[in-house]
Amino acid sequence: MSQSLLEMTKELITEQIRKGRVPPGETQALLLSIHATLQRLYETEMSGAVTTSPNPNEPGSRVDWKRSIAKHAVTCLECGETFKQLSSRHLRRHNLDPRSYRTKYGIPSMQPLSAHVATARRRELARQIRPWEQAASKRKADKTRARKRGVNY
Repeated sequence: MSQSLLEMTKELITEQIRKGRVPPGETQALLLSIHATLQRLYETEMSGAVTTSPNPNEPGSRVDWKRSIAKHAVTCLECGETFKQLSSRHLRRHNLDPRSYRTKYGIPSMQPLSAHVATARRRELARQIRPWEQAASKRKADKTRARKRGVNY
């Protein structure tokens, strides 16, 4: 490790202060929190333990993402809560977005983060509404209007 944990913590805090994200009274608490987190990560890295676990109380257990997506519910692999769909809003609570969540747990990019029933319902609605046809007809109408005005695409 080229930097000490204290140096890394100092750099992280300095950057947060520079960007104005740390209220003046919370600097010390944030410093201690970041240092403790980096220390835990370092110890985990050195021990070679697996960091992904469905339950934070069970460190080192393997996660099978396929089991987290069931017929009527999807379980968040970070906190263990169940939903019909894992929303971006929920994932932000864990400082993740759908792409990083999929990457972290090895979920394919085309796999919906929703229960099978919800995915099937959305798919059926799309087949009924046929939004691709509406978009194509709108593009065609826009091109026709643009030609009448003398604008070429």
